Amino acid sequence: MNRKFIGILAATALVAACNQPDPKNAVKEDVLRAHMDTTIKPGDDFFAYANNGWMKNNPIPADETTWGVGELVQRELYEKLRKINEEALAKGEKTGTGQQIGDFWFSAMDTVAIEKNGIEPLREELNKIAAVKTRDEVMGQAAHMHTFGVGVFFDEGVSQDPKRSDIEAYNMQQGGLGMPNRDYYFNNDERTAKVRAAYPGYIASLFRLMGTESKEADKKAAAIIALETELAKSSRKLADLRDPYSNYHKIAISRLGSLSPGIEWPKYLAVMGVRHVDSVIVGQPEFYSALGRAMATTDIQTLKDYMTFHLVATFSGSLSKPYADATFDFYSKTIRGIQEQHPRWRRALNAEEGAIGEALGQLFVREYFPVTAKARYEVVVENVRKAYVSRIEKLTWMSDSTKQKAIHKLAAIRKKVGFPDKWKDFSKLKIDRGPYVLNVMRANQWWNNYQISKLGQNVDRDEWDMTPQSYNAYYNESNNEIVLPAAMMTVPGFKDAELDDALVYGYTSASTVGHEITHGFDDQGHKFDEHGNLCSWWSVADTVQFMQRADVLVQQFNRMMPLDTMHINGSATLGENLADLGGILIGLDAFKKTDAYKKGEKIAGLTPLQRFFLGYSLGWLMAERPEKIANQLHTDVHSPAKYRVNGPFPNVPEFYEAFNIKPGDKMYLPEDQRVHLW
Repeated sequence: MNRKFIGILAATALVAACNQPDPKNAVKEDVLRAHMDTTIKPGDDFFAYANNGWMKNNPIPADETTWGVGELVQRELYEKLRKINEEALAKGEKTGTGQQIGDFWFSAMDTVAIEKNGIEPLREELNKIAAVKTRDEVMGQAAHMHTFGVGVFFDEGVSQDPKRSDIEAYNMQQGGLGMPNRDYYFNNDERTAKVRAAYPGYIASLFRLMGTESKEADKKAAAIIALETELAKSSRKLADLRDPYSNYHKIAISRLGSLSPGIEWPKYLAVMGVRHVDSVIVGQPEFYSALGRAMATTDIQTLKDYMTFHLVATFSGSLSKPYADATFDFYSKTIRGIQEQHPRWRRALNAEEGAIGEALGQLFVREYFPVTAKARYEVVVENVRKAYVSRIEKLTWMSDSTKQKAIHKLAAIRKKVGFPDKWKDFSKLKIDRGPYVLNVMRANQWWNNYQISKLGQNVDRDEWDMTPQSYNAYYNESNNEIVLPAAMMTVPGFKDAELDDALVYGYTSASTVGHEITHGFDDQGHKFDEHGNLCSWWSVADTVQFMQRADVLVQQFNRMMPLDTMHINGSATLGENLADLGGILIGLDAFKKTDAYKKGEKIAGLTPLQRFFLGYSLGWLMAERPEKIANQLHTDVHSPAKYRVNGPFPNVPEFYEAFNIKPGDKMYLPEDQRVHLW
């Protein structure tokens, strides 16, 4: 599933939220013009040209890794969700969704009880780990921990079978690492080495909080890292995880022992609830061979310490302040550069989103999402779809037979806008005013049971994988669908009618709708047919042409160096970079059909074409901490925000026309060096 952070739709909130103009004049002030920095040539650094007027006056707050449009919209969403929670608490309902939301909020905000309880709510699980005596019991305990969200040793879950998209399958993937991914265990750049050097201290700090003597805590930390490093050696790199064929290995459960001798997988899978299937999909078989060796050779006490550490680390945010602070210091401050924690109420909302987010979403939609907004963006999707059809029909490199299949798949893309037609039923989930961490743990168990119950069943294609209040959107290749949650259409302080079409088509149609639709035809999406099945429906010649043209974009991004000596990985980010470029091209085609473009009237001295590109750039208005960029370059298939503007624009002919880009400008690319794909 390709997901894209949407830092776009409430761009106009920046003026209202930060500069605090008189409400009567807010609509009249042009956001695009206000944020420009005309001391910078548009052909040298368009991101800065479009956004520096705001960015240089708005430093990143201490509790954020980034600061821009997305964060301001998210803060408004937080306030709305907080209001819903506080009202639910005040009503004091005894049953139903209102009771669950109110009691979850109460337990999350009850700091007196949380501090008093310390680690004790986890004592039962800690005792289970302590009682383990054999390697068989280690794996049994690990399987049990997976049922409530502690992914020790490996990763797993239920999702659609890529080759039979109508069936839910069980997937086993590499995992079990405490640092973000395998590169953190081996890369030697200064920033990564700093994170790796801090990791032992973090692990030891959790053991010391639990009462372990300092030297013994350090010893445990070193042994845990040695174990994780062995697992990391057989973990694939980010770019290698993007190939759906090489990460698909269907294996009979009875034969899993051949991958990792000594591990009785049928027994442990049964503990995790895996039933009604006789085979699983293993993503990276070599990882499971390494896991088998590690389980056979690692000291049992180290295996137990590893599980103890991951148990406490997983739930530390729901425990007393010393545990929460230790985890914040490593994962947020050291890795991502955040200086201060968010206030407790915001952290509580984040936890609630993962626990019962769709239940919260029912109340959110009822109060904050009008039917008219849903209707408008359904029309936008269709306009972009039509523009893409026209573009495919005109391609010179794609064969006629593949064109017809592509258009057929495009027509079959299902759009989901706003919120689900059918809501999940959380009535069997116990939420009470007891220990906060137990509410989180029980919610994890509910989700595990919910997912496991799907095994062997037909896929429910009406289901959503995001909540309505998610500030995000996605394309699901297995369902051949785009999903646009209600919150992504938030425009604080402005009505849709107050936003000109050029701005809307730049930051909505291009950055979101066009981007997500293009994912159906990127280097991964084109391997799935209109039903969402992994199969080859392009001709060999078309695939070769596609990859040759896409490789031009890979090489362009490989040359980009956002931080120190760290480059963007053009292969790992290819899908998102293709979707950015495709979204711009398709969104622009759709915009050209509007009266606003045809009339050519200027607004605030800017032509419709200029406003389109500025609107798109405003969507990526985001200052980022160096630590956050470094982490992103290692772990994320999305390029940093600046390069989601400056990267694709030089490949768009109209960009040169709109801003008179000439040879000698830093962003200028000769025609024969541009990407010619969509």
